[in-house]
Amino acid sequence: MKLTLYQIDAFTDNLFGGNPAAVIPLKKWLDTELMQKIALENNLSETVFFVPSKMNGVDYDIRWFTPTLEINLCGHATLASSYVIFDILKSNKRKIVFHSQSGMLTVKKQKGKMWMDFPSWKPERTADYPEALGQILGGAEVVGVYKHRDWLVELQNEEAVLKCEPDFTLMKKHMDKLIITAPGKEFDFVSRFFAPAAGVSEDPVTGSAHSQLIPFWSEKLGKHKMTARQLSARGGTLYCEQLSKERVLMGGTCVYYMKGTITLP
Repeated sequence: MKLTLYQIDAFTDNLFGGNPAAVIPLKKWLDTELMQKIALENNLSETVFFVPSKMNGVDYDIRWFTPTLEINLCGHATLASSYVIFDILKSNKRKIVFHSQSGMLTVKKQKGKMWMDFPSWKPERTADYPEALGQILGGAEVVGVYKHRDWLVELQNEEAVLKCEPDFTLMKKHMDKLIITAPGKEFDFVSRFFAPAAGVSEDPVTGSAHSQLIPFWSEKLGKHKMTARQLSARGGTLYCEQLSKERVLMGGTCVYYMKGTITLP
């Protein structure tokens, strides 16, 4: 069996920026164990698979895998999949509708960007967090701690986010996914995302984290439209909008890096 693999840099205009995703279109699903093995072999933060959907009004069913586990939502790999469908496979559709573990995800191409309609996951403030949080964040001063799918920790400023040096071994013992964030200088807000328990110490650009960050900062800043920057070494920019209590919009661009062939027994 031979599978086509595309490697796409998402949320960037520059090759070797943003977040690389391995995109594998399928005609029908492979066994979950095999897809997980392929993701481990690729060793990127996400490998994404999609198949034509049998559901009315849905174009594709989509699934995402880190090197160690399947996750319920991934933004950059969805953006990369949409790029493959729109720009490489040359779909004539004006929008793509994916069915996922997190419900329906719609992506439109407009004005040089792809726009993803994602769920809004507003995190709630909590005092029930690991006592080791300060140590996990290398002594960074915490402004507030919030939780939805992931832990969201507000720090004082952009410099604190940029200079934070987490203890990943300790983080893995206490927290599965962690976002740190603060107001930005050139951008409305900045962030970084860590998931060592999922096999990804630091994710370069994380769309799913912005399902939490957008409602958090929209309420805090009193703005519906914002620009965001993830401050990883590769870096990435997201154009954000709070559409409603239930939905957010994320816009971004992609760069085509590689096409390859996977050969399976």
